[in-house]
Amino acid sequence: MRYLPALLVGRLVRFAVRLVRPGGGSALPGLVVSKLAPNLVYKTLNSFEHGLVIITGTAGKSTTTKMVVAIARAHGMVVFTNPSTANIEQGFFSTVVRQANLFGKVPGSIAILEMDEGHAASIVERIKPKTSVILNVFEDQLDRFVDPALVRDKLLQVAKATYGTVVLNADDQNCLLIAEQTHQNKEFFGLGKSLAKAVGESMSYAQTYQKEIKRPEAATEAISLNGRELQASVHGREVKLELPSRGVHFALDALAALSCSREILSEHLNLALATQVLNDLPPVFSRGEIREVNGEPCEFILIQNPISMQLNIDNLTKDQDQVFFAIGRDVHDPSWMWTVDLKNLKSVHTVSGFNYADAALLLAYKGVSALNVEEDYFKAIDEFFALPAPTHGMKTVLYSADSMRRLRRYLGITDPEDVERV
Repeated sequence: MRYLPALLVGRLVRFAVRLVRPGGGSALPGLVVSKLAPNLVYKTLNSFEHGLVIITGTAGKSTTTKMVVAIARAHGMVVFTNPSTANIEQGFFSTVVRQANLFGKVPGSIAILEMDEGHAASIVERIKPKTSVILNVFEDQLDRFVDPALVRDKLLQVAKATYGTVVLNADDQNCLLIAEQTHQNKEFFGLGKSLAKAVGESMSYAQTYQKEIKRPEAATEAISLNGRELQASVHGREVKLELPSRGVHFALDALAALSCSREILSEHLNLALATQVLNDLPPVFSRGEIREVNGEPCEFILIQNPISMQLNIDNLTKDQDQVFFAIGRDVHDPSWMWTVDLKNLKSVHTVSGFNYADAALLLAYKGVSALNVEEDYFKAIDEFFALPAPTHGMKTVLYSADSMRRLRRYLGITDPEDVERV
């Protein structure tokens, strides 16, 4: 009963915000409830029978979390989880507001949460994960993290707070440094040796500027990757699956998910079932999501930092006629985009978003032609989707998070779970 007033207020705030902005209302209710009942989230996350799983790192959190949650649910577990846009403290409060009953109880025997790498260390001061997954450390936006070592230190705190197993990327020297400084049980995933030489270099992990640590044996390891087709070994058992999106980064997400799922389910893991789940699973919204707009297929690709932008551009299909490039106000310092190699981006049809001028200058300097540079974002959206079907490929939208939210609301695509496998 002690949380009843706070939850009622939170739900009223959520209802009011969604009346004004359909699909919104994820942040403000959490902020309000965090002030009225600051212990609610921590009490909730410490209450699950099978504990808490935290999935964190610079990139891949949303996809890996979605995979682990789907595998756990397929095995009969009742899972409490958060949407990918609610991965900081107030987002957890918002998720509890949405899912809890009026006594603050949420359904579930296990919590599996995506957690922002910048906030995770402070959160684990009050809750202890049974399993944590540390995916990677990349160079991020400089206005957020001046030095990747700061991210590594935060993730180290997550590892140290874990009372069960820490699942780590065997190919990232940052993760190996974390492993060396912890005494927890550790499980590694990664690319096989031959595959690492072929495609692993595109995973430009942040430099540690320390003596290289010998790569440990990875219990879950990729054997081959051909487009979206991944062959992997999970503790000596081979599996083949089709990834929801193309790219080596999605292959590593799948390896992390399989490794984490085995840790959660132990001998109860049905590997054939887990593989089928991943074969059927749609991508996270805007992570290689393909959906129809005005009767035509369009691929939506979110870019959030240098490595995200690099990997997604590297994995664009060739000779695309119609690309929409929109950089929003979330990119406070557009200079990081200049570190990205755009050789696979042959041309862009439309440039827009809050930082349209910076984006257009970048493209011009890099020799990428842009037919239409439009300051008015919604006019640019209307004009782009009114174009006739492209001669090659499909319409493709590359956008930052702010541009993503604005475009999706404008097009009426407000449900993050409304994504289908193509």
